[in-house]
Amino acid sequence: MAEHRIFSTSFASVYPHYVAKAERKGRTRAEVDEIICWLTGYDPLQLDAVIAAGTDFRGFFTAAPAMNGARDQIRGVVCGVRVETVDDPLMREIRYLDKLIDELAKGKAMDSILRTATA
Repeated sequence: MAEHRIFSTSFASVYPHYVAKAERKGRTRAEVDEIICWLTGYDPLQLDAVIAAGTDFRGFFTAAPAMNGARDQIRGVVCGVRVETVDDPLMREIRYLDKLIDELAKGKAMDSILRTATA
């Protein structure tokens, strides 16, 4: 399946696209990093190391120190796919990250993106 080719794609090759998407909309690299760290449990130094190592998406998510339990609150459509219905666990994690970056680029507040906003 074509979507599974992304598993062997290096996270480092996609990361600049996340940053560029956010920056085009007036957001920052620091906000992208905050989202990634929130989702995966990496700290900023660990994130830099994973990027420098050229780790693929499978390794990136497999080695994540602490996937955030609140990520199951991430709902919606990204790239025409409803993220909460993705069957493959790794692809779902990738889509969660894509959705969070989309929310950032659309101007959502960080507390909403990080699912810390109170109702």
